Amino acid sequence: MAQRTPPRFVPTLTEIVQSSGPVPLAPAAGPPLSADQIAQRVLQRVDLALDRRLREAMATVILEHTEALAPLLRERLEGVVRQVVADAVAAEMQARQR
Repeated sequence: MAQRTPPRFVPTLTEIVQSSGPVPLAPAAGPPLSADQIAQRVLQRVDLALDRRLREAMATVILEHTEALAPLLRERLEGVVRQVVADAVAAEMQARQR
């Protein structure tokens, strides 16, 4: 695999990035929000993020369990098919002997 050069403005692990402290928020257009409005907006964002991450986690768990169950299901299904075929062959043999 070829080595890629990172973009010019990406710090590397050997660089020390200086921080000038927290970046002040730009004033929002429109009237200022109340604490309740800000809390509501934060809760909506958290709800969306949690919903997405929960779906991803559930999909991973379901996939893992499905992969673990597949060999057992295949084995059981094979046994059922063998038994059904054996019963059908036996019934056909009995019908022909009559």
